[in-house]
Amino acid sequence: MRTRNAAAAVVAAGIRLNGKRITTAGHKVARGDVVTLALDRSVKVVRVEGFGERRGNAAAARALYRDMATNSGEQALPPAGTSR
Repeated sequence: MRTRNAAAAVVAAGIRLNGKRITTAGHKVARGDVVTLALDRSVKVVRVEGFGERRGNAAAARALYRDMATNSGEQALPPAGTSR
């Protein structure tokens, strides 16, 4: 997410934290937790690898999570309406 407002909108729409549906932003997240996000045309599943000490660039942010689809040998889900 590029902004806090965008992130809040995704949470309000509903995400899953370790398989449980979450609709409020006040939940604690720990290293090793699995977060499932329903984005515009795809679903993203990530595992929390760590937390930043301070705000950083995009590369630093990507180091804090692992994309479960690409690291498990599976393909990421394609956008809706397209075929693999």
